[in-house]
Amino acid sequence: MLIKEVMTSEVETIAPDTTLEVAARHMRDRDIGSLPVGENDKLVGMVTDRDIVLNAVATARDPKTTTARDVMSPKMLYCFDDQSVEEVLANMADVQVRRLPVVTRDKRLVGIVSIGDLAKKGPAKKTGDALKGISTP
Repeated sequence: MLIKEVMTSEVETIAPDTTLEVAARHMRDRDIGSLPVGENDKLVGMVTDRDIVLNAVATARDPKTTTARDVMSPKMLYCFDDQSVEEVLANMADVQVRRLPVVTRDKRLVGIVSIGDLAKKGPAKKTGDALKGISTP
C-alpha cells in the first residue's frame, strides 16, 4: 500500500507571515493539529499546535503579532506519495513525528499523512510499532 492511498489530500497551507491567531483558528475550524507553511510555491516549514503552545503561549508571545515563521518547525520532514506505508511508518518512528507532509517527487505538496490516517487505513501491527517508537523519549 502506498502513502497516496491513505493520506489526507485536502491540505491547506498558510504563509509564513500568517499570525498565530489566524493559524490557530484554522486548526480549530478544521480540527487539525498542524499546518504546512508555504512560500513562493515551496514548503518552508510546518506549524503544529505544539509549536504554538511551546514557542508562543509558554513564552507569553502575542498571537496577534507572532507569525508562523516565528514558531514553525524549520526542519522540513516529509515523505513521498509513492512511498510504501511500511517505509513511512518506520521513518515516522525513527524521527518521532505523528504527521508528515506528502510531496510528489518534484516536491509539490499533495497531502499530509498522520499516524491517525495510518491507524485507520494502514497495517495495524506496523502502525502500533510506529506509535510506540514515536512515543519513546
